Amino acid sequence: MEKKMILSADSTCDLGDALKEAYQVNYYPFHIILEETEYRDNVDITPDEIFQAYYDRKVLPRTAAINVQEYVDYFTPWVEAGYQVIHLNLGSGISSAHQNCRMAAEELEGVYVIDSGNLSTGIGHLVLDAAEMIAEGTKSAAEIAAELERRKSLVHSSFILDTLKFMSAGGRCSSVTALGASLLNIKPCIEVDNSSANMQVGKKYRGKLDAVLVKYVKDKLAQYDHINSKRIFITHSGIAEEYVELVRQTIESVMHFDHIYATRASCTISCHCGPNTLGILFETEE
Repeated sequence: MEKKMILSADSTCDLGDALKEAYQVNYYPFHIILEETEYRDNVDITPDEIFQAYYDRKVLPRTAAINVQEYVDYFTPWVEAGYQVIHLNLGSGISSAHQNCRMAAEELEGVYVIDSGNLSTGIGHLVLDAAEMIAEGTKSAAEIAAELERRKSLVHSSFILDTLKFMSAGGRCSSVTALGASLLNIKPCIEVDNSSANMQVGKKYRGKLDAVLVKYVKDKLAQYDHINSKRIFITHSGIAEEYVELVRQTIESVMHFDHIYATRASCTISCHCGPNTLGILFETEE
């Protein structure tokens, strides 16, 4: 008889509590180190607290990946109870978490780790795909892991940055670039490489955020043929609800999705991009 399966992911999959509970997803949190105090991502600290620390004291946190021993300790009770574990990591191109997780899995039997090649709800799409395959009950854990490795090239993730201030403060772009973008009211689209999760700058939009978001959504949905209409995520780092609703309405005006999920990004994701960042994340058909 096939062993029962546990579905798990790094906290950076950004699914939110409702989807986490509905699909029985387990999380392990990344580490957030702010002013030499260590916190667990979205457990002991929130993105809003991180942003406030920057506004008040001009400090930003460091983020730290989950280490090998933490993964071993996390998986061991399930393995000893006779479960197989399917775990999805933040893309290996931007974090050592996947490498650490693979090393942990080598010490245990029946733990399958997947490099999502993505971040945020780009990972979330694969997590829900895995949950649906587990529920169908027709594939082994090894077969599901192989299918997820194959499907990651179908996930498309991008975000609009409202400000480059936080990327500049974190050393991810120059202060001159950030100042120029602010003066010219430029809002870049950050695109995620779905083989590694490395990020690159795509189209640069100019204007007010509401107009930029509408244009961005229409551009992205027009960019790909055969978009999978099962679900789409609107994921943000903290933004007024009116913008989320505007994006939702824009999506609905372009095409139908069975589910449009709006979720809040984790601290790990949010502290790199700053507030008012918003993206749409979807899959294409094969």
